[in-house]
Amino acid sequence: MTQTFPVQRTCPFAPPSEYEEMREQAPLVRASLPGGDVWLVTRHAEAKQVLSGTGISTSPESPGHPNWAFRAEQPGPEERAAMRAFAVGHFIDLDPPEHNRFRRLLIPEFTVRRIKELRPGIQRLVDDLIDDMLAKGGEAELVEAFGLALPSLVICQLLGVPYEDHEFFQSRTREAFADLNDRDASRRAMMEIREYLDDLVTKAEADPRDDLIGRVIESGQLTHGELVGVTFLLLVAGHETTANMIPLSVLTLLRHPGQLAALRADPDGWPMAVDELLRYLSIVDWVAFDRVAVEDQEIGGQLVRKGEGIFVLGASANRDERAFERPDEFDAARGARNHVAFGYGVHQCLGQNLARAEMEIALRTLFERLPGLRVTVPDEELPIKRTAPIFGLTALPVTW
Repeated sequence: MTQTFPVQRTCPFAPPSEYEEMREQAPLVRASLPGGDVWLVTRHAEAKQVLSGTGISTSPESPGHPNWAFRAEQPGPEERAAMRAFAVGHFIDLDPPEHNRFRRLLIPEFTVRRIKELRPGIQRLVDDLIDDMLAKGGEAELVEAFGLALPSLVICQLLGVPYEDHEFFQSRTREAFADLNDRDASRRAMMEIREYLDDLVTKAEADPRDDLIGRVIESGQLTHGELVGVTFLLLVAGHETTANMIPLSVLTLLRHPGQLAALRADPDGWPMAVDELLRYLSIVDWVAFDRVAVEDQEIGGQLVRKGEGIFVLGASANRDERAFERPDEFDAARGARNHVAFGYGVHQCLGQNLARAEMEIALRTLFERLPGLRVTVPDEELPIKRTAPIFGLTALPVTW
C-alpha cells in the first residue's frame, strides 16, 4: 500500500495517527507525491542509519532528491539556476567534504562553552519580556509576546542584526513557513529576507564588528554570497524553530501539572525536561530530513536504489516504541537525549546547544515568575499550524 504524503497533524501533542500504522507496517513505507514516489522512514534505528549513513546525499542537486517530487512539473533550466543561486551558502544542503568547510568555521560559535557565556544575556532578555507582560496587565498572547520575541532578540544579538528590524524578518519568516501549499508566497518572503541580509553583510564587510558575522568575515574563508546564505540559515532556523517550541512546550507542561510541580521543586530537572519536550513534540518532523540514495543499499531490510528519494519522519522515529518506553507519554524525567529532533550525524543541528539553553531559561523563568499561569481557552480552540512545514501554535492566550 502506498501512503499519501505529507499527512496533516491535527493534535498539538501528537504526530499524525497514520504514523503509528506506518511504523507497524514497516521501517520504510512507500509514499506517493505528484512528481513520483519516495520512501518514508518510520522507525528510530533506520532514521539514524539514513541521517548518518554513507551512500546518502542531502543535496537537492543529487538526481532523485525528494524535494522535487512535490512538483508534478519539474523546473526548467532558468528556474533551477535561480534556485541554485539563492541556495549559495546553505550548507545544510551540501554533502561532505564541502559541508565540513562551513561547519568547522561555525562550530566555535555554538559550543557548550560559548552558549554558557550567552546564558546571562538570555536570562536578562527573558526577564525583560516577562516584565513587559506583567506591566501590561494580567493576561497576554504568549506566542507573540514571548515565543516569537525571545528567539528574535537572541538571534539579533548573536548575528548583529539591528533589533529595530526584527519585525521585518519575523513577519517574513512567518510567511515563508506558513503554508507548504503556498510556495510562491514562501519564495517571495525568503527572497526579501535574503535581500535584506545581503545589504546587512555588505555593511558588515565595510565595518566588521565583534559578532558572529564579523568574526566570519575576519576569517576570510567565505565569499560574500556564502556569508549571506549562512546568515540566512542561522537567522531563519534559529528563530522559527525555537519560536514554535516555546509556546507549545508551555501548553504541554500546563497539561501535566504534577510534572510541572516537580520541575518547580527541583529546577535541575529542566535540561531533561527540555529534551523530552523536543522528542515528544517533534515540530520539525520531515522537513529538514530530506535525503536521496546515491548508491544501492539496504535500509531496514528494504532495498533502496540509487536515485530514490527518502524522507525521515522525525516525529515517527521519536515515538518508536523500539527506542522509547511508553513513547506516547510525556515524561519530563525520561532523559531522552537519543531523540532525533535535531537530526543525527554530520548534519545534526548546529544550534542545538543554543536552542536548549533558550528553552530551559525561558520555561523555568516563566513558571517561576508566573506561578498561576494558565491558558484561557480549551485545547480544541487553540489555532494550530496544520499545513506549515514547522508545527506550532499561532496563538496561546494566557492569564496568571
